[in-house]
Amino acid sequence: MPLAAQLATMQVGEAGAHEAPPGETTVDFDYVVIGGGSAGCVLAARLSEDPAVRVALLEAGGRNDGLMNILPTGAALHVVRANACNWGFVTVPQPGLDGRSGYQPRGKGLGGSSAINAMVYLRGQREDYDGWAALGAAGWGWDHVLPYFKRAEHNERGASALHGTGGPLNVADLRSPHPFARLFVEAAQQAGIPRNDDFAGATQEGAGLYQVTQKNGERWSVARAYLEPARGRPNLVVLTGVLASRIVFEGRRAVGVRYRHDGAERQVRARREVLLAAGALQSPQLLMLSGVGPARHLHQHGIALVADAPDVGQHLQDHLDIVINRRVDNTDLLGFSLAGGVKLLRAIGRWRRERRGVLTSNFAEAGAFVRTEPQLARPDLQLHFVIGMVDNHNRTYHWGHGMSCHACALRPQSRGSVTLADADARTPPVIDPRFLSHPDDLEVMVRGFKLVRSIFAQPAFAPFDGGNPRRELYDAAVRSDDEIRAAIRARADTIYHPAGTCRMGSDPQSVVDPELRVRGVAGLRVVDASVMPTLVSGNTNAPVVMIAEKAVDLIRAARPASTDVVRESVAA
Repeated sequence: MPLAAQLATMQVGEAGAHEAPPGETTVDFDYVVIGGGSAGCVLAARLSEDPAVRVALLEAGGRNDGLMNILPTGAALHVVRANACNWGFVTVPQPGLDGRSGYQPRGKGLGGSSAINAMVYLRGQREDYDGWAALGAAGWGWDHVLPYFKRAEHNERGASALHGTGGPLNVADLRSPHPFARLFVEAAQQAGIPRNDDFAGATQEGAGLYQVTQKNGERWSVARAYLEPARGRPNLVVLTGVLASRIVFEGRRAVGVRYRHDGAERQVRARREVLLAAGALQSPQLLMLSGVGPARHLHQHGIALVADAPDVGQHLQDHLDIVINRRVDNTDLLGFSLAGGVKLLRAIGRWRRERRGVLTSNFAEAGAFVRTEPQLARPDLQLHFVIGMVDNHNRTYHWGHGMSCHACALRPQSRGSVTLADADARTPPVIDPRFLSHPDDLEVMVRGFKLVRSIFAQPAFAPFDGGNPRRELYDAAVRSDDEIRAAIRARADTIYHPAGTCRMGSDPQSVVDPELRVRGVAGLRVVDASVMPTLVSGNTNAPVVMIAEKAVDLIRAARPASTDVVRESVAA
């Protein structure tokens, strides 16, 4: 029966087709993609370019990305709160953070975290990827991954040896850079940091304005870039509001996915491969729920073992971040005041008319990459300058106006884990980043804290009293290194870059091989930030898109000429 006819027998909702209840026609797809985030959107769109291939995309959230495209870009300031488009996870209490539980926002809905992030376009450093290859991820060195960054990209500055044009992901300069973002770059130069107008260029080091994943002043999420143009294809089915509960195995081969919809359990089958793209927190969770993980841990939760994989959920890495806030009596900066409210109303009008002004801001407009010690070969610290005060992930508001700067250690040595709380996919995973469990991470952040203060104290900010530490939101009395360490332990938290929990490598302990195939089983790959052997030196969205673009070529290269199901040998 043709796919269109089979789909006619399936329940169709606002966001696409849903599998029919038991007893009605079931559709087999060639590929089933779990997770409609940044990687999943790329996989679904690229694989469905071949009309002979049937693709199903399963996403637990809704079409929240469409809402985000209607709202001003600046609405991202508020979606970091837990809501319909944010899972809003929390960590276990962190000894390194004075016993606090951290907050872990993750995008929920088409586009995943690209629908709620700060839209910063970064790739990391050449050495990150060459380091992957050295650790056993053959084929993932810089020269191998650069073509995929370029294939994904449409950089409005034009094509070059390092940048692409014509790709789905629009990369642009901010249309209305904020004056204070320019002041930050000037102040950083006064503090001895060189200017850098392209952090994805020949060198990452320096201070400058970030490029963003926007188009015409609007968010250009991965869903908008890749999935929207593909939605009319008859061979692509997008299912939203469906929570994958486990991967179905026949023996040790993945053949489908069980999912929950409207309180009922259903199943969709994969003739060729299941592609897990649920992110660094939920991909290991689903592997373990499906019987692939540490045998003892799975036994504790009554889960039948398919493959003993002790490293599933291990090696969690994340960028810990400390924010230094300064009050500034200037209503051009974001904040809460009567005068600021009047300006905001005017800004809304301008955004609606022109798609310009402060509401096109990604808030973290400027930044810097610096070496905190001169003997280092490359930057080990990243700064994000924000045109407003950011407290507790912007969940705590303060009257007045100000600015802030984030500082994070780029290559943390601390390693954490993701484990199961129980055998129910509806229960959030147990997230333990073990922040600051390695002492080097804290010392990098201490140096970063002092550097931010130095930048704020430069002449560029003098007219606004920005250099006055007495105007710091929490740290006015903080002076010594020990006091800075205490301030970091009291207030630092993630800047939203978890990775590494399904580590890629050539060693038998790695979760996936360099072709992203899960070891110990067949017909299953993981494609998201969880496969990173080490965390990249910067924001992770563009690298995840790159990983998915490269994965598409790996999948296509392995596809048999026949449409018959091939019984692949189990990966060693």
